[in-house]
Amino acid sequence: MLFLKRLAIVSLMLCVGCSAQPNKSTVQPDVSDRIQRQVRAFFNIPPDVIITVGTPAPSEFANYDLVPVTMARQDKSQKAEFLLSKDGKTLIRFTKLDLTKDPYAETMNQINLADRPVKGNPDAKVTIVNYDDFECPFCARMHSTLMTEILPQYKDKIRIVYKDYPLLQIHPWAQHAANDANCLAKENSNAYWALADYLHTNQRAINASQQNLPASFAEIDRQTLDFGKQNGADLPRLQACLKAQSDAIVKASMAEGDKIGVNATPTVFINGERLEGAMDADEVKSALNRQLLAVGVQPPASPAAPATPPHPQQPSK
Repeated sequence: MLFLKRLAIVSLMLCVGCSAQPNKSTVQPDVSDRIQRQVRAFFNIPPDVIITVGTPAPSEFANYDLVPVTMARQDKSQKAEFLLSKDGKTLIRFTKLDLTKDPYAETMNQINLADRPVKGNPDAKVTIVNYDDFECPFCARMHSTLMTEILPQYKDKIRIVYKDYPLLQIHPWAQHAANDANCLAKENSNAYWALADYLHTNQRAINASQQNLPASFAEIDRQTLDFGKQNGADLPRLQACLKAQSDAIVKASMAEGDKIGVNATPTVFINGERLEGAMDADEVKSALNRQLLAVGVQPPASPAAPATPPHPQQPSK
């Protein structure tokens, strides 16, 4: 997790739209060693991360080459590009921004919302996408913020969609819960949201039986069937889906999240603008208002602050 967050910081330096031609020359070994040392120290990269300096290419800046640096551990990797002076004495972080593109729109174009349950107005111009983990306590806080503070105020001006990003190494029942929720999503949107409410609200009760995971799974399955019954699901089909425990939807969602830089939960995108962590309602509203205005929608008025009761008068002496 920490390694991935560090790589996320490095990803801010990725070159956008570079079109330099490859150069067959390589960085001198002593310069390559100094680059690796500087990058590891500056970004506080853990010792088990392998840093590789690639082949330099001509850049659009005189006296500087463009040098790719790759950081990898196990199956995760991230590439950043730097400017290296011809004399090998200066390394510059390089960020090129294409002002003709909308980075938020490009992010949203990479998120597949097809067949996902929606809270709010399905035709709203502003979409909140929440990459969620049903076992994550910070996700529970974000879920509460979205459902009890954001949606009641913004109503039909927004739509909320959840995508799966269970942290498999630390949350043992999160994927099972996501699989069950996706089974419900195929049957009834209201049933999906009822289960999402239950799972986020009852994490501690489910966690109490973590030492007996089959019991936790059975409880999640039971709740899933109950919400399906209450909302008219096809029960034989739902039971078959629960038994199969297909993780195809979850895997696709996680791969999608990885592609757009998700590495922690909750991670929220508001029309592509990224928010990470259990932010409070005011921070979410600030991003929401900004994105509403960008699409020509007036944000709702802030709720009036509760009146302060008058202080009782002190009896005169």
